Amino acid sequence: MIDVGALRALRSVAALGTLARAADELGFTASAVSQQIKRLERQVGVPVLAPAGRGVVLTPAGQAIVDSAPDVFQALERCAEAAQSVSEGAPRGILRVVAFSTAIRGLLAPTILRLSTRCPDLCVHITEQDPDQALHSVDAGTADLALVHDADGVPASLPSSLTRRHLHTDVGDVVMNRTHPLARLDPPLAGADLAGHAWVTSPPGSVCHQWFRRLFADAPEDPDVRHLVDDFATQLSLVASGGVIALIPRLARPPLGEQLVSRPLRRQPKREVHAAWRRSANASPAIQAVLAELGS
Repeated sequence: MIDVGALRALRSVAALGTLARAADELGFTASAVSQQIKRLERQVGVPVLAPAGRGVVLTPAGQAIVDSAPDVFQALERCAEAAQSVSEGAPRGILRVVAFSTAIRGLLAPTILRLSTRCPDLCVHITEQDPDQALHSVDAGTADLALVHDADGVPASLPSSLTRRHLHTDVGDVVMNRTHPLARLDPPLAGADLAGHAWVTSPPGSVCHQWFRRLFADAPEDPDVRHLVDDFATQLSLVASGGVIALIPRLARPPLGEQLVSRPLRRQPKREVHAAWRRSANASPAIQAVLAELGS
């Protein structure tokens, strides 16, 4: 009989290209993953991996096994759901959730307390991951539920084994010290209002930096960026000094206190937040319980 853990290891190696990267994802050492693959090869009687440069590729036999893996994992999930239904479908056990940082702050953290009251036998484990990595983790079976956002208005590519549900529309506002000249303007702010002011913004490559650059797409001059900071709490500490302003997504924004104010933009930057899970886990009481709380 094929070992399920070895099958999951092979699927991760196939997706990530190296034993080391698969080990990081699975929480094992590279040596442990290698032993799992060797055990699988002994069980099936043929090699499943072949070296390719610094990485590895699937042999034809390995590819056939990986192609069949979703059916195996779906059957296991149906068994787990049947076992849960015996206890009247009460959510229990561990649910592994992966999400980007602001979704953890703005959506998951407020949900955990309510969920612990309604489902005391369910334990949610949260890991921060970017959307592409989160979708891969759910597809590979190392996570059960992902919270992802679209990148620059383009939804992340969803594997055919997954389904998703819209949860939230996140928007960005300009945050400033209460004494800043922009705080005296009537909202919403137009692009022309933002010219000539100093900024702290997220580093290039992030969604929020894309939002920021789009504000100045038609401006004759580049904006005055004084600081590049990834952490939004740190951005707000610089804004509190009065020298800069920031574009902050609402999901990432803690209570501003008396010193800071926010102003909406006439053309608000937006991103859509979705939950994604394996289609085979549609009936999971744990997933449905978390989705219900996230949608409340």
